[in-house]
Amino acid sequence: MATRTEVRATELPAVPLTLEGASCLHQMARVRWPEWKKLPAAERAAIAKEFSAWLAPLEAEGKTALFAMIGHKADLMLIHYRESFEGLKSAELAMANLRLCDFLEPSTSYVSVVELGLYDSTLKLYRELTEKGIEPNSAEWKAAVDETLARQAEAMKARLWPKVPPQRYVSFYPMNRLRGEDKNFYTLPIEERQRQMEAHGLVGRRYAGKVQQIITGSIGFDDWEWGVDLFSDDPLQFKKLIYEMRFDEVSAIYALFGQFFVGVRCAAAGLDELLAGKLPAKP
Repeated sequence: MATRTEVRATELPAVPLTLEGASCLHQMARVRWPEWKKLPAAERAAIAKEFSAWLAPLEAEGKTALFAMIGHKADLMLIHYRESFEGLKSAELAMANLRLCDFLEPSTSYVSVVELGLYDSTLKLYRELTEKGIEPNSAEWKAAVDETLARQAEAMKARLWPKVPPQRYVSFYPMNRLRGEDKNFYTLPIEERQRQMEAHGLVGRRYAGKVQQIITGSIGFDDWEWGVDLFSDDPLQFKKLIYEMRFDEVSAIYALFGQFFVGVRCAAAGLDELLAGKLPAKP
C-alpha cells in the first residue's frame, strides 16, 4: 500500500517553479598569435586601447568581464550579463566590430539566463493549494503561482540581476542532471527531488565567503541544462567545493559535467600587458 507521502507526491505537479533574471553569454576565443605578433607595436597598442575603452565602462557596471584562460581550450573568456537576449546580441555585435576581433578565433560560447530554483517554495505552495482542493493549472492555481513568483522575485532581485563578481579567478562549466539512459533525475517525485537538492545546497552554503556561485539555466538555449560560474580569490576552493559536492546524492547519481574553463581576471586597463605576453597584476 502506498504511503501518504507517496500518494501526495504523485498528486503534485512535477515541475518546480523557477525565477529567471539576467541573460548571460560566455564567449571563449583563441588569439591568433602569429598574426598579432606581426603587427607594429604602435598598431597593437592602438587596437588594445580601443578594446579596453569599450570594455572599461561595462566592467565598471559589472555587465562584462574579461578573463585570461588557463590551458588550450581558449585564451580569453568574456562573461556578459544583460537585461535581455537583445542586449547580449548587441554586446556581441559591438565587440565584433572592434579591431581586436580580427585577431580572435571563437572556440565556443554559452547562452543562458540566471536561474533560481524554488523547490522549497514550490512544495509548500503546491501542498497548500492541493489541500484546499484547488485544481492544478486552474485560474485560481495560476494566480497563486504568479503571486508567489512576484513576491520571490522582489526578495531575490539582487541574485537575479547580478554584477560579474570581482574575485580573481573563475571556473565555468555546463552540466546536466541526466546520466545515460537509466539515471534521470526528472523521473523522481518532486518531493524526492526537493530533498536531494536541499542536501546539495547545504554543501554550497559551507563555502560562503570563499566561493561565489552564479547558476544559469540553459534548457532550450544551449547544449546543456545549466551553466555554473564559480568565482573565488583562491582557485583551490573550486576543487574542494566540486569534489565535496560529488559525494551528495544528486551529484553522485545524476550529475553529468561538461568541459571546465578556468581563468584569471584581467581588467580592461591590463589588456595591453596581456596581449604583450604578461599577466597583469591584480587590480
